[in-house]
Amino acid sequence: MSTSADYRPTRRIEGKPRVFVTRSLLPETQDRMAQLFDVTLNADDHPLSRAELIAAMQAAHVIVPTVTDRIDADMIAQAGPQLGLIANFGAGTEHVDLSAARARKIIVTNTPGVFTDDTADMTIALIISVTRRLNHGGRMLRAGKWEGWAPSTMLGHRLAGKTLGIVGMGRIGQAVAHRARAFGLNVAYNSRHRLPEALETMFGARFEADLDRLVADADILTLHCPATPETHHLIDARRIALMKPEAYLVNTARGQLVEEEALIAALVEGRIGGAGLDVFEHEPQVDARLLAHHNVAILPHMGSATFEGRIASGDKVIANIRFWADGHRPPDQVLEGLV
Repeated sequence: MSTSADYRPTRRIEGKPRVFVTRSLLPETQDRMAQLFDVTLNADDHPLSRAELIAAMQAAHVIVPTVTDRIDADMIAQAGPQLGLIANFGAGTEHVDLSAARARKIIVTNTPGVFTDDTADMTIALIISVTRRLNHGGRMLRAGKWEGWAPSTMLGHRLAGKTLGIVGMGRIGQAVAHRARAFGLNVAYNSRHRLPEALETMFGARFEADLDRLVADADILTLHCPATPETHHLIDARRIALMKPEAYLVNTARGQLVEEEALIAALVEGRIGGAGLDVFEHEPQVDARLLAHHNVAILPHMGSATFEGRIASGDKVIANIRFWADGHRPPDQVLEGLV
């Protein structure tokens, strides 16, 4: 966050700012943008090519990208002098070269907090799905292979009394911890910053400073970190080898946090109990071995996919653009000191 000492007003945009939106958003958001801005929309919602993104950055005052749009230093270097704001739709900004934007004095904003509950809900859904083999059972039914109830088949694990290891205790990690208490899970967490004692008490959460120890202790390990160079393959082959043979790995954050090849090897060899995945290292490509494995609960990056969350994210994007166009600091500025 920037401080008041960092603030210096931008030049106010005369008339409506030219805004380019890279993906199709909900009608409520697009209609409001059309009223307020000189907006160009992506009518057929196709993922834009590099050339299309550069062309947009050469013409617009504001570009509104999403996680599917990689904006690197070379693209930012080719942006027109009028481009002053990258108003990201979503909380993550790993797809934007923030250092290059800083060098060009282009402000970057995001939409923090709007998907917290949605992603936490999906995390719990994946935890239940993989531990109780819901995905496996559904596949069996659809394939016509279910032969009726039996006392020793399709057994999973109860959640009560198990240890949930949370890696990253920001907004979403805390929301998951809050929900986990209702299922009787014992919560332990690792994070860059320890929570205040009052919050730990409220969540019933135990801080574990050593990530390796948390990985080894957890019955269910769930990831809630941003994708950064430091967190790339945070859960690699070495750490996967530390997991209990019946432990589960759940990831609703970013696919790059997990060394996917090492995860697949552990699943195929039966060295861990299973995985619940909403994100993938090379998405939208998903390894066929993950799709086929019976004990992988798998979803197509749906953690934030609610009407309420997407509308709220659009509202934040609009607010950030309006503040910036009026010469004020956007409320969700990512780059400190550039206003």
